[in-house]
Amino acid sequence: MPTVEYEAKYLNVDADAMATRIADAGGTHKGEYRLRRYVYDTVPAAAGRWIRLRDTGDAVTLCVKEITSDGIDGTRETETTVGDFDTTHTLLSRMGILPRSYQENQRDSWLLNGVRLEIDSWPLIPPYLEIEGDSAADVWATASRLSIPTAELTSENTTKVYLRYGIDLSSISDLRLT
Repeated sequence: MPTVEYEAKYLNVDADAMATRIADAGGTHKGEYRLRRYVYDTVPAAAGRWIRLRDTGDAVTLCVKEITSDGIDGTRETETTVGDFDTTHTLLSRMGILPRSYQENQRDSWLLNGVRLEIDSWPLIPPYLEIEGDSAADVWATASRLSIPTAELTSENTTKVYLRYGIDLSSISDLRLT
């Protein structure tokens, strides 16, 4: 069953200062992870819809994501946990579902009043904070608690964030941390 993501990003953050701000607000640090993912086109291919295989360091998930708008509730996803990153990638490839790209990023994960806060560091762009809650109200309240003006949040996906920096993420087939 697809679920709605309620998510907003606060761009161009100082990762250490943001971690301190979250801790000072009562956030609980959940850990730091190197995420790796393959991105695949769906079959049939459709704009704004893709398959993601992701290893977060403590779980491997397979997900179909669909962008319905740039709104805070504009992403639908259907996700399940799978057993092994490399085996699932091999399985998809053997079914003819070939990756469009491989991507890595570093994630510093926090929890504040049930809202997930992720300080994401990606290659080639400045870090950003992702605020993900169970409702739009949770996202806005958490941003307010962290003194982040609502007008400075974006619900754009990572591909659109890269475009803000003049980088076409879809043209990069291998994006790795150094």
